Amino acid sequence: MELPRPTARSRVTLSRIMSAVDVNLYGTVHGGVLMKFVDDVAGASAARHSGGTAVTAAIDEIVFLEPVRVGDLVHAYAQVNWAGSTSMEVGVRVTAERWDTADTEPIPVATAYLVFVGIDVDGRPRKVPPVLPADGEDRRRFQEAMIRRDHRLARRTAIQKARAEIHNDGL
Repeated sequence: MELPRPTARSRVTLSRIMSAVDVNLYGTVHGGVLMKFVDDVAGASAARHSGGTAVTAAIDEIVFLEPVRVGDLVHAYAQVNWAGSTSMEVGVRVTAERWDTADTEPIPVATAYLVFVGIDVDGRPRKVPPVLPADGEDRRRFQEAMIRRDHRLARRTAIQKARAEIHNDGL
């Protein structure tokens, strides 16, 4: 078994200025553009933690808090919150610096939780190192990630059970 890796090792920040090609019909940055940005930073974090290729397995949650506009400088911050044997939860926080008020603090614009799986050269799941929370904030994130994992697994089990019952009733 690999030694646990501190959460700080997985921290990644990506930044970019949003342009006119990123906007939707309402004139704000399209949610899909932000989702790809979130997936990119989360993937970099998962790869950094796991020491190799990691792929997106699920997006547990993404919440858009404020619209992003053309010209905004957007920052996405990611870290691995929890790791199992082959999967990892990555938390992402997205902020924006408004182009027309660059001297103010960045505003929160989105948060997300994604699940990644480490894969080997053949595309099969591979072992990833455990997470070593460094402080109280990291321990909180770790505990909350385990709650989200438990809910994800319980939901999957309940859906499979319901499908089996419907299938058996239909015979």
